[in-house]
Amino acid sequence: MREKEKNYPWIRKVSPGLTPPSLRDNTADVDRLIKGIKKELNGEEVHVDFSLTGKVSASLKQSGYDVSASIYEEHGDWRLIDIYDAQDNERICGVAIDLGSTTVVLRLIDLETGVAMDETSFHNPQIEIGADILTRIHFATRGEGLLHLQRMLIERLNKEIAALGRKHLVGPSGIVGMSVAGNTTMTHLFLGLNPYGICREPYIPVVNRIGLIPSRELGLDINPGAPVLVSPNVGSYFGGDLIAGILASGIHRQDEVSFLVDVGTNAEVVVGNKEWLMACAGAAGPALEGGVADMGMMAAPGVIDRVVIDPVTREFTIGMIQDAGAHPAQVKRPVGICGSGLIDLVAQLFSAGMIDLRGRFVEEACGNRIVEENGIQQLVVVPPKDSGTGRALTLSQTDLDGLIRSKAAMYTILTTVASTVNIPFAEIGKFYVAGTFGSYIDPRSAITIGMIPDLPLETYVSLGNTSLEGASMALVGSEAREALFRIRDQITYLELNVNQEFMNLFSAAKFIPHTDTSLFPTVAVRE
Repeated sequence: MREKEKNYPWIRKVSPGLTPPSLRDNTADVDRLIKGIKKELNGEEVHVDFSLTGKVSASLKQSGYDVSASIYEEHGDWRLIDIYDAQDNERICGVAIDLGSTTVVLRLIDLETGVAMDETSFHNPQIEIGADILTRIHFATRGEGLLHLQRMLIERLNKEIAALGRKHLVGPSGIVGMSVAGNTTMTHLFLGLNPYGICREPYIPVVNRIGLIPSRELGLDINPGAPVLVSPNVGSYFGGDLIAGILASGIHRQDEVSFLVDVGTNAEVVVGNKEWLMACAGAAGPALEGGVADMGMMAAPGVIDRVVIDPVTREFTIGMIQDAGAHPAQVKRPVGICGSGLIDLVAQLFSAGMIDLRGRFVEEACGNRIVEENGIQQLVVVPPKDSGTGRALTLSQTDLDGLIRSKAAMYTILTTVASTVNIPFAEIGKFYVAGTFGSYIDPRSAITIGMIPDLPLETYVSLGNTSLEGASMALVGSEAREALFRIRDQITYLELNVNQEFMNLFSAAKFIPHTDTSLFPTVAVRE
């Protein structure tokens, strides 16, 4: 048996080159196929599930024994997914999925080349039951709730996968593998596992490491024998999406110590290198996604993602996310603001002296932009005449207070982890920022409000959707697939809920940029 290359495709298509049976060679059909595939694999073990035996025999006879086969490797042995007439030249593809609680992203991949063919995204249909994870967990524990949540998700996945397949002329039988990365709760709901224990002491999931699952067991409309790889969890609050993110970032292979931050429903943080990894998660995410503000929205066309305020005239310049390829004449008016835009806005307000160290509006500096509604001060960011909604887009004092708490939580998570591993921020090699939030954030603005450490800007690296990228890597390469599980076993999880230092640091961080301004030497603080 040959030694495998380090990162071989663990889902592949083979052409065994069979000869038809004769009186001199009366090997049974399934045995003949296995023998032919083993020859292609230089003697490695091959298994055919009993459910496929009838199809194998019929396909061999119909094609005159001129066939190809899709196979996958598990625990060192190869297993048959499907068999095809070699003349059909059917392409084999896989689907990588970032299973977010708010947004689900699919990527169609050609498994023979490893090249991504297309992507699509959609709102998680379970939002209909509840935008937050806890509501879905409670719903899942009542009656047919769990089954309903799983069906909602699977049915929408089937619809979107079918649309991608039609677009690229790939039928369901041609999709022979799937890789899924999601948080622990989303993984449970996808698999139809009861998430009851995830949010209750002692916070125990049903399972953390899941083997390959035939797609037929999940009701997926792809090849019934396609293996579904689910990225493993560390525990209730550190899921497979972060494991996939670590894989994509590569920090588990580096000598230098780096941070990885992924801001989604929660803010999840990893620090470490190839020798060790420490991780934690905390509730800072929704506000930093834009969810804290009345005008807050997820990143999308028409949403404010950049704000510049002239420090002298205090005039606002607004930047928006545009439709891909949109002509300047087609630019929409703003309809809301995303997390990165909100951070830009607050940083600019602080730099222009329009809010103070506590995040309170300075009325004389804000001028006629300040209005009052129901006893709460509001800053008019975009007046009604310039708004895509026809209403003023405003930032309230309540919104500001929420953002201050969120940025304080983010910085405190980072300082708590750094303190735990006894590594000063100045010794961090790279600071990777993942997710949609990381794609748009301006590190200078985040430093200004005291959300992230005051480090040289080149330290910060935006990685985009690392959950999807890690899931894709694990789908096409055996080394990446195995690395998911090695990473999972390498992580030490830090529980913040019982960390007294966290609460002390949090109070100190609820100022802009911080009560200890020496931590932010590049931020100009007005007296």
